[in-house]
Amino acid sequence: MIHLLYSVIFAEMALILLLLFKTPLRKLIILTFDRIKRGRGPVVVKTIGTTVFVVLMSSVYSLLNIQRRSVDGAALNPTDQVLASKHLLEASLMGFVLFLSLMIDRLHHYIRELRLLRKTMESAKKQNRGFEDGKNTSGEEVKALGEEIAGLKAKIKKLESESESKGKELKSAQAETEALRKQADGFLLEYDRLLEDNQNLKNQLDSIDQSPEGKKSM
Repeated sequence: MIHLLYSVIFAEMALILLLLFKTPLRKLIILTFDRIKRGRGPVVVKTIGTTVFVVLMSSVYSLLNIQRRSVDGAALNPTDQVLASKHLLEASLMGFVLFLSLMIDRLHHYIRELRLLRKTMESAKKQNRGFEDGKNTSGEEVKALGEEIAGLKAKIKKLESESESKGKELKSAQAETEALRKQADGFLLEYDRLLEDNQNLKNQLDSIDQSPEGKKSM
């Protein structure tokens, strides 16, 4: 049993060293412990730990019985001394096994918490970068929109000036059209007056031709 305890201690020490230093095996060991702690794994580990603790208490009890006999005045024979030394060594080794097991469990827990914290920090940094990129993009978009609005305002002013000049041209054209219309109305009135005068002259001539003097001359 002592050889088994030494083997377990050396194995646990090797696991602790692998967990302390960042090596390719540490990730594999962490994944293995993650799987062990799922499902029925914790129950099995607690059962093994309880068994080792009970055996440790049994060794301590046997050691106390041997020491009690020596306190009562009876001299310890070589067999009792060997048994006491064996129980003491076994109890020490089992206590060391339990202590190293606790250290491995706490190391695994802290490493996993550290990994989760690093992931959270990385996601927070990514979100912060995305927010800053969004702010820069928004600033560039606002600047582009401002330039576009300034260009549109300049176009509007240009169109307003062109519209104003076109309006002035239209007003002048309307004034010229009105003047030409009035002039045309005057020409029409003059033409009607001339027609009327011409008709009057024709009537006078016709009346002259139809008079008796006009017939004599014929």
